[in-house]
Amino acid sequence: MPQFKSILTYSIILASAASALAGTPVQPVLSSKESTKEESIFDKIWSIPTLYKNDDNPYLQELRIVGRAHFDVFSLDSSMGTDSDWIVRRLRIGTKAKLFHNLDLHVEVDLDAQNPDPLYARLTDAYIAWKFCDALKLSVGKQSVKFTLDGATSSNELITIDRSNIANNFWFSSEYVTGVSLSGKAGGVQYNTGLFSGGTVSPEFGNMDAGNFFLMSVGYDFGKMMGVKKALLRADYVYNDPNIESNATRNFESIASLVFVLEDKKWGVSSEVTAGAGSLGQSDAWGFSIMPWYNITENLQIVGRYTYMDSDDVNGIRFNRYDNVLTGSRRGDEYNELYAGLNYYIYGHKLKLQTGFAFVDMADSANDGGEYHGWSWTTGLRISW
Repeated sequence: MPQFKSILTYSIILASAASALAGTPVQPVLSSKESTKEESIFDKIWSIPTLYKNDDNPYLQELRIVGRAHFDVFSLDSSMGTDSDWIVRRLRIGTKAKLFHNLDLHVEVDLDAQNPDPLYARLTDAYIAWKFCDALKLSVGKQSVKFTLDGATSSNELITIDRSNIANNFWFSSEYVTGVSLSGKAGGVQYNTGLFSGGTVSPEFGNMDAGNFFLMSVGYDFGKMMGVKKALLRADYVYNDPNIESNATRNFESIASLVFVLEDKKWGVSSEVTAGAGSLGQSDAWGFSIMPWYNITENLQIVGRYTYMDSDDVNGIRFNRYDNVLTGSRRGDEYNELYAGLNYYIYGHKLKLQTGFAFVDMADSANDGGEYHGWSWTTGLRISW
């Protein structure tokens, strides 16, 4: 609890200081939609966390309470048995301020609502970002490390109930890591690069005691050329200094991912090919996925996904989150998944219902308990502000 109190105190100080900089009382702001049409009840509700907004103020332009609340119900039926339960998938709260027109301050904490002793679990975001221009933003502190298709997508904006098993295996186990990054967009080009601490995990900034890793991501959006909303081709590369003490990263020395996202008004498809050079006992592995979607109505969306993974050696592939409820620490070496889901957008990604069925097959050449065939059904409520 001492850490939580210190983080909460910091957030309050941030809010108070930002309010003082504003020189005017903190007040709710109306959605920009008001200028073009009457506000909906959702516009009014989601404007409440914006405590202050004034682009004409030279010091403080915006102060917001940010967070997310994600809830899941799941059911499993497999060759290893059955299980069902509900969980608070994510519960986070924090503050975000925009200062001097170019500076963002973001502090957010993860709360453990199901085992609230203590309630505070960890810091997620705790960084300062200075945007020099659209082509250059410098971020310093604890921040999300974005690579692979789903690893570079916020959990608020996933169109499947959870990230793919490619992200679970290659993307790092701690999404939020302390480091320094540069990112930006210029024309159709976008990039993200940074140096991060890959040491042992702690609830705050990590211990920075067991190696570092480097990220480079470069992409180009061919959307205008192709006459669609988006046609992004992106290459991600991570070099991870192998260190037996590190538990913030996966044991891959190098990870390369090629991502393609094609999106139009009513349909789209995303795909990736990702490979990793294993270290410290982890086998080399690779995988690919393809995820088409279609908007049946303005609010209802259907999505599918096929995922394949293979490792050079036995026991090189982990199970994904919910299958892992039954499989524990077991692993295999060839993985197939078929997923079909529906999303109902009540207020865009800020309030939505998601449900999905998945069939998973894992081969286990070592024959040491990792062979698995199973169905899962997961339904979730996603709220973010």
